[in-house]
Amino acid sequence: MISQIANPWRFQPHPEVWLLVVAVLFSYIYAVRVLGPAVVKNGPAITTKQRNAFIAGVLLLWLASDWPVHDIAEEYLYSMHMFQHMVLSYFMPPLILLAIPKWMFDAVLGAGLVRKTFNWLAKPVIAGVLFNAIVMITHIPQIVNRSVSNPPLHYFIHVLLIVMALLVWVPICGPDRKLHLQSGGKMIYLFLMSVVPTVPAAWLTFAEGAVYKHYDTAVRVWGLSVTTDQQIAGAIMKTGGAIFLWSIVVFLFFKRFSAGFSAEQSYRKNSETSTEDVLTFKDVTDAFGRVPPAQEPQSKI
Repeated sequence: MISQIANPWRFQPHPEVWLLVVAVLFSYIYAVRVLGPAVVKNGPAITTKQRNAFIAGVLLLWLASDWPVHDIAEEYLYSMHMFQHMVLSYFMPPLILLAIPKWMFDAVLGAGLVRKTFNWLAKPVIAGVLFNAIVMITHIPQIVNRSVSNPPLHYFIHVLLIVMALLVWVPICGPDRKLHLQSGGKMIYLFLMSVVPTVPAAWLTFAEGAVYKHYDTAVRVWGLSVTTDQQIAGAIMKTGGAIFLWSIVVFLFFKRFSAGFSAEQSYRKNSETSTEDVLTFKDVTDAFGRVPPAQEPQSKI
């Protein structure tokens, strides 16, 4: 065991990750190049923003799942494990959702039972509860210690986390705008999403001794002790996710404020323009003043 962990930075290939990334790439390209023209008659199948969001999302999926992030996260540093989960649940899912056009979303889910089930799971309360439940469960020491030494269980947890993360982001930036929350609802939703992870984050930050025995190894990457590693993991979970979510909240707030301000300015401008043609009391009196008095008719004798 010691000989295997003597070099934390040794290269370890992950062909399963490469196959996953290639499958996602080819599936998206096939949908855009083959299915897209048959559905979208006028214009391109995807926009430039959607293409860029897809590239960024796939890159994050690959970097977070491959060497060296995956290997350091699985064998040595729980802080790297936390960073990996942050990328897979906070940063990557919204990019993937933004990359999916509405026609592709409809083609994949259809209009039957699968679509109805997805719409139900994507409701803010359902998705939020499921996602945060998975987050809490995946930080239980027994689950962590077993999953990092059991590859099938480890990958299942990652797949489950990504699926739940995609669902939880649908009310914010999903392909179907009918499933979106209003601007104010999005801000409240994201605020609540930033509060729940503070519970396990605080537990990690103030825990004494090693919480996860698997990471209490003889080889310490970057010289970080077990407790320091746990504290960094808690800080990443608490501040990293909160900063990202609150940045979106601030963006939505100013977007809503600027839209309201623009509408008010437009109303004032239209009001000022329209007052030039409004008939006032002074106009009426002046008009009557310009009318000559009527002459009295002369009586015939």
